[in-house]
Amino acid sequence: MEQQLTEVTVQPIDLAAWAPYALEVQSAAFGLSPEEVAVRLHIVGRHALQPGVIALGALCAGRLVGFGYGMPNQREHWWSTVIEPHLEARGHGDWLDGVFAVTELHVLPQFQGRGLGSTLIRTLCERSGLPRSILSAIDAETPARRLYRSLGYRDLARPVRFPNTDRPYAVMGARLPLLDRTGGGSYSRPANSR
Repeated sequence: MEQQLTEVTVQPIDLAAWAPYALEVQSAAFGLSPEEVAVRLHIVGRHALQPGVIALGALCAGRLVGFGYGMPNQREHWWSTVIEPHLEARGHGDWLDGVFAVTELHVLPQFQGRGLGSTLIRTLCERSGLPRSILSAIDAETPARRLYRSLGYRDLARPVRFPNTDRPYAVMGARLPLLDRTGGGSYSRPANSR
């Protein structure tokens, strides 16, 4: 069944309040177990309290169908401590400073492939006010990796192994603004407030 995006609106959300719904989207998009959802719900709650966090939701008839959030990167954050030696070994240690870290970006499967993920990440990065963005993605040829590359992200380090996961990841970085690959999606752009 073809879903229309005419009723999807991308707007700022309160990450803490929307966290349970965001985890439903992430679970459907990423294939998480109930145990993984419980752990990540706690993590998202902590992230919601970080200075400079920016969160956007894609809403269709009041239902969250996609979301993304990020924050200015801090070297002392857990994620940074894991990726730092990989970046340093490849001469990219400076990518940990003065960058916007896209922490999560997920869209329900039935809404994927229509520009919604691109709108979410572009808007997050635009609102960051920083000159560069960094993120990690599963190190495989996935639609997400293709999206990131099309927006100007390039591999900075791979493979990177995070604790408690068997999948290798790639750390990717891009100069901002991201490349413009707007193809005229039929959804509303976010309001101009954070």
